[in-house]
Amino acid sequence: MHYLVAVLPDRIQAEAAYSALENEGLPNNQVDILGNGYKSADEYGLINPNQQIKTGQARFSWLIPFGFVAGYAFNVLTGIELLPAIGAFGNHLLGGMLGAIAGGLGAYFVGGGTGLLVGSGDALSYRNRLNAGKYLIVVKGSEELTDRATRVLRQFEPENLQGYAEPRETKVTSA
Repeated sequence: MHYLVAVLPDRIQAEAAYSALENEGLPNNQVDILGNGYKSADEYGLINPNQQIKTGQARFSWLIPFGFVAGYAFNVLTGIELLPAIGAFGNHLLGGMLGAIAGGLGAYFVGGGTGLLVGSGDALSYRNRLNAGKYLIVVKGSEELTDRATRVLRQFEPENLQGYAEPRETKVTSA
């Protein structure tokens, strides 16, 4: 499946481009308008960067118990008394708690940053353009169909015209 995304500055141009694609014979079920009054980014299925951040943070949540064990072990090995009043075992637990906090912060910052940078791709830039009041025309279909749509959409001088292709699944066969 191939996708073509055109960013247009206003509703008038988006509707004119949609009409031109209809006149060119592109099926209506393969052309979508995203923007105010049409489909939203969530309705269309653009990746939500906030969801990607939460997924990345959850992926690194194993750092919390690891931090607890590391903090506990560090305190046992070094014998540092953080608070002399709570005794040796209390200090070991306190060291473990501080390690768990450090692990939680690592999961929050590293997992969140990774989820945002790796998972969002161009979706974040398209969401920002939609939030700025611009419109997207999305054409999905065969390569031949998106090539025809490209020729039609170029005459509207879109701010951005980007094509995408879904990666093909390769089947591995054993001999």
